[in-house]
Amino acid sequence: MSGTNPWTRSRERMRRFPDLLAQCSTEAAVYGKCVVSTTTGKQELKKDLCVKEFEALKTCFVSAVTAIKAKGVPTKH
Repeated sequence: MSGTNPWTRSRERMRRFPDLLAQCSTEAAVYGKCVVSTTTGKQELKKDLCVKEFEALKTCFVSAVTAIKAKGVPTKH
């Protein structure tokens, strides 16, 4: 098998996730605090309540992946 099927690509992305999360720990913490503060009690998380924080986290993840690819770091372990 060539290693390019969806399951293989998904596994490779998940293997990188701890490194990406470490690089974006500040943004992840801010997003997490927003989610916790908006779901206090029995309130459900509603769309767009933490959109600003989510977008910052997403931007950080994209930047981290771009940096990894630019360095030529292999994605397979």
